[in-house]
Amino acid sequence: MADAFENILGQPKVREFLRASVVSERVTQAYLFVGPAGSNKTQAAYALAQALMCPKGPRGPRGGSCGACDRCGRILRRKHPDVRYFAPAGANGYLVEQVREIVADTALSPIQADKKIYILDRVDQLGASAANAFLKTLEEPADDVVMILLGRTRESVLPTIVSRCQVVPFRHIPASEAAGIVAQNTGAEASKAPLDEVRASQEEELAENADFLAKSAIRQIEARNKRQLSAKTSEYLRQTTAMVRSWLRDGLMVACGTPELVINTDVRDSLVALFSGADAAVIAAACSKVDECERALAYNVSPETCLDTLLFDVREVVHGSGRTD
Repeated sequence: MADAFENILGQPKVREFLRASVVSERVTQAYLFVGPAGSNKTQAAYALAQALMCPKGPRGPRGGSCGACDRCGRILRRKHPDVRYFAPAGANGYLVEQVREIVADTALSPIQADKKIYILDRVDQLGASAANAFLKTLEEPADDVVMILLGRTRESVLPTIVSRCQVVPFRHIPASEAAGIVAQNTGAEASKAPLDEVRASQEEELAENADFLAKSAIRQIEARNKRQLSAKTSEYLRQTTAMVRSWLRDGLMVACGTPELVINTDVRDSLVALFSGADAAVIAAACSKVDECERALAYNVSPETCLDTLLFDVREVVHGSGRTD
């Protein structure tokens, strides 16, 4: 007769392992289920919760899935107050405050059952700070608490988490077995979940929209290239104004009679030849023009206009007309 673990489709080894652990009462208090998306990890977590919390016990009728009690029904509907499911609350993973709330909740007594089951999804998004708030509870949970963590791969989960858990690997489910899972999760009959027909329909739809998708992809590529070009142009402009400022600064040092303070030593002789008789005040005024140019660029004034104006001002300084206003 079917038990709670029969619904873990596509994972025969996981079914047998969890079934044997429950029947022999060798259940640990911290599990880490690892496997690709769609490998039925969440279903397995709820099946284990049901087997552990059914009042008739794993050795009773249907081995932890009596199918008649209120507790089994609530867990199947994922409405039992003592089976708690958590997913990352932050955009980048679990928040430290979220983990602290989970830890605080584990210290409370169960509401209806004699155990509390915590299912934490996507623990590969559990960062170091959040994990540190969780380690002691994971290592020494209360006697009535079982933690079930779900992640993509063992390597993607922090080693400090992995070392404190019983790792249960889930395999990638072949397409030939996936129809049963689709039927299980949607409530449809397996015969009404023909994956080949679905795939053929999707391929036909893609073929019908191939031109539109291709044009859309081209537009996205063009927009990305424009953004990249804009970023490169901005970087080029910053480099140009920085070079002009450095060059004018060295010219000011030469005009003040301290050529030894020139930074661009590779062109010191050229700088001395250009700025030896220049007016230091005029050069300083030209330096302020660089600042004006950068402010104009920040306000999206035409880069060509900004640079043309700046270089014209520099030219006036170099050729000694004194025009800087």
